[in-house]
Parts: sequence; structure tokens; C-alpha cells
Amino acid sequence: MENASEPSRTRGVYSIAVAAELVGVGEQALRLYERKGLVEPGRTAGGTRRYSENDLTILRRVAELLDDGVNLAGARHVLALETTNRLLRAQLDESARRAVDDDRSGEHA
Repeated sequence: MENASEPSRTRGVYSIAVAAELVGVGEQALRLYERKGLVEPGRTAGGTRRYSENDLTILRRVAELLDDGVNLAGARHVLALETTNRLLRAQLDESARRAVDDDRSGEHA
């Protein structure tokens, strides 16, 4: 259960100024990353951007990729591939877990 005093990793709690400071980039860079589809911060009812912990993780990864010489379009592709890779690994782990469970249940039959 989530503690009410601790925001979830997906809840937008950081303003653009705070997010920029935490990530070590300028506010304009964050706006550009959003326009390029690298991050999609939440919005308040008034339209103010609110960044979550997950957004900050993505932004830090983008900064790493840019430091490594990857352009923004390439960074978007890398992020998508990394997400796909995580999902496939989770599916593989689940399949392996099921296979072990099936083997165990077969031993007792």
C-alpha cells in the first residue's frame, strides 16, 4: 500500500524548474524533450507541467545518451528499445517461473 506522505513514482510532483535543477539541464531543454516525445509530464488543471520520479529517471537517461553523442531522435529510439527489452525480459521471467511451477506440480501428480 502506498504511504500518503510518499508520492508514487508516477505522480507528477516536481515543477519544471525543480525538475530541471534535479536533472541538471535547463527548462528549455525539458520543453524540447517533451516536444520530441521523450517525456510526457503530467499537467495540473491549469496546464502547469508536473514531473514524476519516473520522468526524472527518463530525463537523466536522455542526458546520458546526449553526453554519449546520441541525438534526440536516437535517444527516443534507445528509450523505446530499452522499454521493449524490459517488457520482453519480464515476459521471459514469467514464462520461466511458470515452467518451474509446472514442473513442480507435475512431480506431485
